[in-house]
Amino acid sequence: MKKGILTTLIFGLLSFVSSAQTTIMNIYQNNGNVIQVPLNTIDSITYTISNPGVLATLITLPIGNITATSAVSGGTISNSGGTTITHRGICWNNTPNPTTADSMIENGAGTGSFTINLSWLSPNTTYYVRAFAINSAGTAYGNELSFTTSTSNTIISSNPGAGVTFNGYTYTSIVLGNGQEWMSENLKTTVYANGDPIPNVTDSLQWLTTTSGAWAYYNDNSSFNSQYGKLYNWYTVVDSRNVCPNGWHVPTDLEWTILTDYLGGLIVSGGKMKNTGTQYWQSPNLAATNNIGFSALPGGYRSMFNSFFEIGNFAYFWSTSVFNSTNAWTRYLSFNSASTFKDGNSKSDGFSVRCLKN
Repeated sequence: MKKGILTTLIFGLLSFVSSAQTTIMNIYQNNGNVIQVPLNTIDSITYTISNPGVLATLITLPIGNITATSAVSGGTISNSGGTTITHRGICWNNTPNPTTADSMIENGAGTGSFTINLSWLSPNTTYYVRAFAINSAGTAYGNELSFTTSTSNTIISSNPGAGVTFNGYTYTSIVLGNGQEWMSENLKTTVYANGDPIPNVTDSLQWLTTTSGAWAYYNDNSSFNSQYGKLYNWYTVVDSRNVCPNGWHVPTDLEWTILTDYLGGLIVSGGKMKNTGTQYWQSPNLAATNNIGFSALPGGYRSMFNSFFEIGNFAYFWSTSVFNSTNAWTRYLSFNSASTFKDGNSKSDGFSVRCLKN
């Protein structure tokens, strides 16, 4: 039987009116007219979108500035396909034909050229890259390129630092081959560098709502202090009075990246920072070597809602760098991974602090 097709552009609302004989479909057009069609006369309904456009035309820019953990690429969109380019960027993977379902970074909208820094890559690894552009017709991809990151040949080294005494406690430190000197213990202070006290906040509502410095013991239990130090909110680490000793500071996001890059990148640096064994870390404490004497311990964290989590499993550290209006950049290490993880967390969470010498 031959099928009949009712094809129309529907600009208004549909309604259905029943009568004794049949049900009528009313189609309300934007010019005020109403088209009435008995449902028992309709075999199927389709609609057509005017001018959906075609896929964009683009190329992937050559790969440059290849290091052990990063590279630079981009794309050039020469034709939008007739509709607006709403998203564009680079996607990549370890296998050919990467798509936006794999690793990807966006860079603006519209036609023209753009470049993107691909970071957090693994040393001595081959990657496949394509630029992409999205319009109403779908996602278009540029030509595929591949590259291999270099093998890190940096000799990782550290020496004991002079350390520093602050608020009645002497901290040990390490001096790395890249020139950074880090405390090798979590901060324990109850005062800023000028001697002003930092409030110890145990009330959950006060912890949640404060926008000034505050600290807590894990589970509000002082027995955790000697090994894991204290947990501070982000407002403490950016206070101009400085939560670290004079001559020291809480690291920025970039300074954390300098450290993890020196250790071979995010994929492998966590194991090189973690204290070895399972006395403090939960088994298996994967890949823990503590190569540089950073001696990271899993002090857990205090959530913005005053619950405490993950002692023995994760070590969380603040940076001073803003992620967005409510979050800041952090680093964390896990008992079951060799990696260092980078994330944006609530400024009202309570995390450990490591100080870096100026």
